[in-house]
Amino acid sequence: MSDSPGASTGPGTPARRARSRRRRPSALTVVGLVLLLGGLSCLAWVGYQYVGTNVVSERAFDAGRQDLRQRWSDTPAPAGPSASPEPDPLPGDATALLRIPAFGADYEIPVLEGTDLDILSEGVGHYTGTAAPGEVGNFALAGHRVTHGEPFSRLLELDPGDEVVVETRTAVYTYVLDEAPRALTVDDTATWVLDPVPGEPDREPTRALITLTTCQDLFRSPDRSVGFGHLQSTRNK
Repeated sequence: MSDSPGASTGPGTPARRARSRRRRPSALTVVGLVLLLGGLSCLAWVGYQYVGTNVVSERAFDAGRQDLRQRWSDTPAPAGPSASPEPDPLPGDATALLRIPAFGADYEIPVLEGTDLDILSEGVGHYTGTAAPGEVGNFALAGHRVTHGEPFSRLLELDPGDEVVVETRTAVYTYVLDEAPRALTVDDTATWVLDPVPGEPDREPTRALITLTTCQDLFRSPDRSVGFGHLQSTRNK
């Protein structure tokens, strides 16, 4: 028998048998690990959607409020009927501040032009093509009920008679709800709620109205809760 060092690692030796017991992970183990990682990724995504997006959007709300007030301060409001009209806002432009007294004294959300998802992550969106604040017609707004700051998280708590205050560079408009948002649910394709006179497309508007829309469910769905109101008073600044 050889006394060389290599002799102890030949077939049948303890070292060789130890290596043979090191088996590769089974297919079932690999599948389990993949499912576990996938589940953790889904939980992380859900956590970000329902917590992280709120943090990001609340910061955007705060920045939007400050920027808008600074802009109003730097640019005096046009005076007199001969003043040049303000240019139409571009998508994403902040144009007003929304306050709903029933939600508390600290509730103030910037109103941005447009209702794309990226716009709604920074405030409440104004449906392009509907009336401006205080204007005869239908001033229509959309906001998230969950995620992205949740500006309309409590919208379904509002009752007829609750006030909705909209401040622009030139005036403060106070609307009063006529119908509670929880009383009406429509599909997201029901554009009649945006008509100058909701539900009466052929009627010429004679009053300044407001429409508030949000998701009816706590999770994404095609259903929308809708509340209607009218302009009660205007205070020029």
